[in-house]
Amino acid sequence: MRHRLGSIRNRFVPLLLAAAALSLGSTSGFADSPQVLGWVEEGLILPERVAVKFKLDTGALTSSMHAENIDHFEKDGEDWVRFTVELEDINTDKQVRTRLERELIRDIKVRGAGGAEERPVVLMKVCLGNQIYEEQFSLNDRDKMNYPVLIGRRTLEKVGPVDSSKTFTVEPSCPDSRQ
Repeated sequence: MRHRLGSIRNRFVPLLLAAAALSLGSTSGFADSPQVLGWVEEGLILPERVAVKFKLDTGALTSSMHAENIDHFEKDGEDWVRFTVELEDINTDKQVRTRLERELIRDIKVRGAGGAEERPVVLMKVCLGNQIYEEQFSLNDRDKMNYPVLIGRRTLEKVGPVDSSKTFTVEPSCPDSRQ
């Protein structure tokens, strides 16, 4: 019996030491892990630096932004869209209205309770935390929605994990970018 216990101990001690070493190594991994953000964060729409609520939406694939009066046109042989962004800055309570032009990246079909609709997709810059992201956003009139900007999974892959029990965990602190 004594021989059998010694044999078992000799097999499990190295396994326990290996498990302990792995667990110590994994704790250092947490220090390198990205910041966990809440499901609603303050962000900036660039270049105007309008502060609005961003909903970090793991249910959406493509990010979406409020836009009105969307017009399609051609510029230098390429398809473009012109649209109005009119939002209330949550820090100043001022209405910010601007007319923007962006090259059309693609159109997407969005299905919802009201049926399916085509939406243009453009590249837009936004600030979330201390990072500027230039990402694809579908344009849609979100006047009746609580959140003028949705950050979808394609962007969240770069942003990091989302904790659905948290909100407003970071303030936007990107360098001044007026491009």
